[in-house]
Amino acid sequence: MVCAGAVQTKNVRNAMLKNLLDAVGAALGFYCFGYAFAYGGSKYGGPTTFLGHTGFFLMDVENFYLAPDVNGFVYFFFQFAFAATSATIVAGTLAERCQMGAYMMYSFLLTGFIYPVIVHSVWSPNGFLSPTNVNKLFGSGAIDFSGCGVIHMTGGITGLIATKILGPRTGRFFDERGEPLKTPAVFEQHSIALQALGTFLLWFGWYGFNSGSALFITLPSRSDTAARAVVTTTLGAASGALSALFAHLIITERESGEGIYDITMAMNGALSGLVSITAGCTVIAPWAAIIAGFVGGINYLIGSRLLIRWRMDDAVDAIPVHFSNGIWGLIVVGLLATPTYVMEVYGSPHAGWFYSWADGSADGRLLAANLVLVLFVAGWVTCTMFPFLFLLNYLGWFRSDPLEEIIGLDVSYHGAGAMRDSSKDDEYRKFLEAKSLKRQNSNSSSSRIGRRSSNQERDLESLDIMPVDRKSKQNIY
Repeated sequence: MVCAGAVQTKNVRNAMLKNLLDAVGAALGFYCFGYAFAYGGSKYGGPTTFLGHTGFFLMDVENFYLAPDVNGFVYFFFQFAFAATSATIVAGTLAERCQMGAYMMYSFLLTGFIYPVIVHSVWSPNGFLSPTNVNKLFGSGAIDFSGCGVIHMTGGITGLIATKILGPRTGRFFDERGEPLKTPAVFEQHSIALQALGTFLLWFGWYGFNSGSALFITLPSRSDTAARAVVTTTLGAASGALSALFAHLIITERESGEGIYDITMAMNGALSGLVSITAGCTVIAPWAAIIAGFVGGINYLIGSRLLIRWRMDDAVDAIPVHFSNGIWGLIVVGLLATPTYVMEVYGSPHAGWFYSWADGSADGRLLAANLVLVLFVAGWVTCTMFPFLFLLNYLGWFRSDPLEEIIGLDVSYHGAGAMRDSSKDDEYRKFLEAKSLKRQNSNSSSSRIGRRSSNQERDLESLDIMPVDRKSKQNIY
């Protein structure tokens, strides 16, 4: 909903289909390979391993390290939801300019291999960063209860790499001659109501992720853990929304003399607060959750403005929400994890650095382990996703054709826009016929290898035959 509301009307169908394909790709990729790489062969007290090696295609799924307390099929479904979440983060960053085939390939690779390796490292008892490993990193292990690094950093840095390689939407930062615009263009979004609905749905779904990660809700100690996660999740989202909203109000008032209460800032601020609290929702106090969410909202605002300054086009601001605050959420745990809660949930004496510092010990092991997790996620995702996306772009399989982008991906890939006027079907049919004929005539003298298209100028020239509304002088599609 967030993505469909944030894109232009001519790309709504495409955005919604890509989000659906995230779930499809995640289901198949995680079933075939991902779950095995994440948890295959895991057992308490076993040796440290880089990835799982058994259980492909869910074979012998019921014999895993949490059995019989947790059903294997239930755990697969729960973990699949996390995998799909990691993949769908990237949908917004690539919106309105990514080819369908490239998106499906990326989704399958991320959920089938890249994401599961990170899951195994942190959440499997045999992962080198796991706090349940018998040989804990720095004697503590990294604490990421619901996935600040595992999910949000993974999706966020993938989106950052993809956005850099893919380039901005046509007309966003550069004019038709390739000259930088003095002021970046602002595209009209399809529906702010859909974005608000999507934000509420995500906020509600976060309770399932954060409190659901307690797993054993029937145990008294785990029910307390789940209850604490619900409270910190709520407070983190609330403080993030307020900090982003009012910080933007102050900035716009200083810049233009008139402050703006921007609902987009509040919605993304709430999501930033939710991301910021995800790693430590069970090990930090409620007052610390407010601090985490407040800083998360400011982080989002700074990150969003930096992307514009660097001319990187993120249609839904997923990168500052997920990547920036994924890092911040892990740091918060290293600073503010409460000793009592850490001992209760993980049985570890190593708490947040500020608590240790107050006791005179300055124990920074948990903070150090979480920083290693940040570096590992950034390094692993970059070393795997960058070559893959670069190759797709080199082969011309990544970015949509310039003409398709201008017309809209709904028409180009799906045969109709989100809101079609049937009275213009004849003009639309004639336009597609002319577009097809022009491409056939140019195929013999063109090559797409190594570039998006060597026919970019011809494609732009074909706009001369595009159906135009005579009154508004604008493309009707």
